[in-house]
This record gives sequence, structure tokens and C-alpha cells, in this order.
Amino acid sequence: MELKYLNNCEMISHYIGEVFQRIFNESSNSLGLKLIYDVSHNIAKFEEHRVGRNFKKLLVHRKGATRAFPPKHPALPHAYRLIGQPVLIPGDMGRCSYVLVGTDQAIEKSFGSTCHGAGRLMSRKQAKRIAKGRNIEDELRKKGIEVRGASHNTIIEEMPDAYKDVSEVVDIVANVGISQKAAKIRPIGVIKG
Repeated sequence: MELKYLNNCEMISHYIGEVFQRIFNESSNSLGLKLIYDVSHNIAKFEEHRVGRNFKKLLVHRKGATRAFPPKHPALPHAYRLIGQPVLIPGDMGRCSYVLVGTDQAIEKSFGSTCHGAGRLMSRKQAKRIAKGRNIEDELRKKGIEVRGASHNTIIEEMPDAYKDVSEVVDIVANVGISQKAAKIRPIGVIKG
């Protein structure tokens, strides 16, 4: 299963490169585009974890969660070995997002996992109903945030009111000790497909 997933990732990356080639008439390499960090929040991976007194190979399924390995963890790439696993916790379109790093407590408490976002407060259908008569794009623009979307409907489905406050969620994650705050990022532009 893991090999199939990795093959799919490679194919997607390849096709994205082809799209850039078509749009810009240059390859992504010649445009200087480089992947800084990639994270998955719906994945199953075979990993070694302590269960009781022994280490066991487990299939860790993270749904709406992401890895949060501590510094010096052997599964981390060399670039992150000293600082720990980068953890990206996106907020909604109108509020901040966070960069955190994994901790030893994450290994002990959650198989090296943490949340990936705040989670929805309401369904897409509810968001559409509540947003009736509102111009979410203008509301965001007044906050200094430019938004582009495939349609007005896709934007209202994802309006800030539809999500929990990510800052509250990140505070909980940090207080529990499964991730440590590194940076808070404010949105200036949002693209919603």
C-alpha cells in the first residue's frame, strides 16, 4: 500500500511539472520552483513504535492528522533531524496558520502524531445557508486578504466562520506537549480550488 501511495505522489508531481511547463513555457526547474516541505494529513505508514515494553512495527493511520516526530528521530530526513518534524497547521481563509515542530511527548502520547488543522464547525451546506447575502470575498479583502476561487460557492463553503479557531486548537496541542509552536503566519492571499 505504501509503495502504491508513493508512486501516486510521484505521478502527481510529474503531472504538476507538465502543467507548469504548458502554462509558463518553461520547466518548473528553470523557473526555480523547489518543494520546501510536503506533508500529508490522510495517510497510513508503517512505523516502529513502543507498545508496552517492546518496539513493534505498526501501520499508523493518520486521518486529519500529521506526523510530529521529535528532534533526532531516525525517520526524519537529515535536514530536520536537529529541529524535529515540521508540522503545518493551516487555519481558515481569514485567520492565521502555524508552523510547529514535533516533540518527544508526541511519540509517547500519540505515536508521533498531531492534528492537521482546526476542523470544521459546520458542514459546507450549513456554511452556504449562513453565508446567504454576505460577500465573503469583500469581508476578507477588508482584512487585507485577497481571495480567488473556482466559484463563489467554493469560497463560501470554506468561509472562516465554518471552522474552529486554529489558535485555540494550537494552544491545546502545545499545552498537551505533542507539538511546539515555531511560527504564526497571517494570510495575505488565498486560492481555493
